[in-house]
Amino acid sequence: MVSDLKAFEKLQWFDNERVRPYVFVREENRIKNPGTAFELNWFSTDPIYKNPLLIQNQEFANQILSLEEAAFSSSNMAMPRWVFFDCAIMPGFVAGFAIRSDSASEELKIITRAPKEAEWVPLSLFIIIPTMGEGEWVAHNLSSANALLQKDHRLYGLGFLTKAFGLWYANIEICCGMTQWKSPAARLHTHYGNFEVLTAFTPVHSYSRTLTYRLRTDPSEWARFFTKEPSPGFTASYEKTGFKVDPRDDGSLVDFQKRIESKEGPFFLDSNQIRTRPLGSPLDIFRRIDSNN
Repeated sequence: MVSDLKAFEKLQWFDNERVRPYVFVREENRIKNPGTAFELNWFSTDPIYKNPLLIQNQEFANQILSLEEAAFSSSNMAMPRWVFFDCAIMPGFVAGFAIRSDSASEELKIITRAPKEAEWVPLSLFIIIPTMGEGEWVAHNLSSANALLQKDHRLYGLGFLTKAFGLWYANIEICCGMTQWKSPAARLHTHYGNFEVLTAFTPVHSYSRTLTYRLRTDPSEWARFFTKEPSPGFTASYEKTGFKVDPRDDGSLVDFQKRIESKEGPFFLDSNQIRTRPLGSPLDIFRRIDSNN
C-alpha cells in the first residue's frame, strides 16, 4: 500500500504550509501522547491549538458553526449552538483542517462568515465524543467545505483526511457512528475499519433509515480511499449469512434490525460492496467466520 500521501498528485495541498490541521478542545480534554496508537506517517505538521473556553477563540467557533450550518441546513440536521458546547466541546474533541485567511477563497470566507481579522479559516470539522464503553468513542459530526465550494476551490480527500486525522491524533481504537443508508457518506466511513452494524432501523433517530455502526480503527486500509483498491482481507475473515438488506425497503431494514436484536450477529457489511454499488442497492450481510453464533 502507498503510505506517503505526497505520491498522490491531487493531494499536493496536503503538503502546503498554508493549510494545517487544528484541534479545538478545552485544556482538560487535550489528548495525551497524540498520534501514538497507530503507525502512520501522514500527519507530521503540528496542529493549530485553540481553547474553546476562551473568549478570544469565539470567532473560530463561529466559523466552525457557520460551516456546519451550511453543510447540514438542507437536511434539517444543522447543529444548534448549545449542542456544540454541551455535547461536543465539554465532553469531546473537535478537529479539522484550516487555511490561512490570506490564502482562503472569498467563497469560503462567505460560507464561514470569517471576520477580516481572522488568521485561520476552518475548512472542515470532525467531532468525536468518548462514551462509557471502554475505549469507545462516537463520531458525532463530520463535514467539509468541499460540498459547498466550486470545483476549483475544493481540496481532494478533505473530508476523509479530516476524520483520519481526528482518529489518529486522539488514538481512537473503537469508533461508533451514525449515517443514513443511502447517504454518500456511508462510502467514506467504510474506509476506516471493518463495518459492524449496531442498528439497521433506528426510529429513535429523526431519520428511521439511519445505520448505526462500530469499527476498530485500521489505518492500514486508509490509503485504499485514494488508490480505489478493494480490501482483500475481508472475505478471508467474514462469510455471507445468506440474507441481504435492501436500504430502500423499510420492511427489509426492520427484518435486519430484528435479527440484530435477537443476537444472531454480530453482523458486518462488506465495504467493497458499499463503495462500488449504486447507493441504496441491496447488500449482503456477513458475520465472522470464527463466530459461534
